[in-house]
Amino acid sequence: MFRFFNKIKNKEIDVLKTSINNLIKTLQKSNIEEWTYIFGSKKEIIKRNLLAGIFRGVGIGIGVTIITAILIILLQRIVALNIPIIGEYIADIVEIVQKSR
Repeated sequence: MFRFFNKIKNKEIDVLKTSINNLIKTLQKSNIEEWTYIFGSKKEIIKRNLLAGIFRGVGIGIGVTIITAILIILLQRIVALNIPIIGEYIADIVEIVQKSR
């Protein structure tokens, strides 16, 4: 009779072991250590958000500058093609942009 209960207990223990191993793998994949570190330190949260904000701002500034420069170059080339209606309109835009520099 004890052997029967031992077999049941061994099966339950095996099921528990596999469940615990699956839980450990899931927690490792979700970087739970990093999350607990972040939630434990307010200074770390502030530092990460400050750096992220600075880099986003710099990235946006550089991106807008590059896109604007490309658009101005394209508009100047369209003006050089001397298309009657579009050329005059774009020439005015380019002139306004150059005056604002």
